[in-house]
Amino acid sequence: LQFYRCQACLKARMVNEGKSLSEALLSAKAEGRLTVGVYECAKIMNVDPDRVSFCLLATDDFGCDIALQIHFTLIQAFCFDNDISIVRVNDLKRLNALVGTKGQLEDAHCVLITNPAEDSWEDPALEKLHLFCEESRSYNEWVPEITLPER
Repeated sequence: LQFYRCQACLKARMVNEGKSLSEALLSAKAEGRLTVGVYECAKIMNVDPDRVSFCLLATDDFGCDIALQIHFTLIQAFCFDNDISIVRVNDLKRLNALVGTKGQLEDAHCVLITNPAEDSWEDPALEKLHLFCEESRSYNEWVPEITLPER
């Protein structure tokens, strides 16, 4: 019973973590620490995985896209192997609104947040997300889903 109560608490937190995710994305975008697009993210991960702090996968509309499913599987494995926190969101349109440029639709199926400069302070929203991912893994939820808040 305790396990199920904790699972229910975790699912309730997924909604609350959406605000932290939005804040982290907007902060990273303003600081130029955001990479958007499956292929662009794969390049960054291949060249310098230590720069990657957080990975986000949008999963709402790729149902029959086998290539995208394969990319997601490889990205998830890479994140696990390199201790990169990873989450899913189920609203690509809302994610696009956060990370895209005005009037331009981005390929936001995969988004990376890279580490801030060494001399800058840590992003509290990003730290909260890392803790959420760590807690999720303790409940065997390896890629938790976060609901982005309505704008």
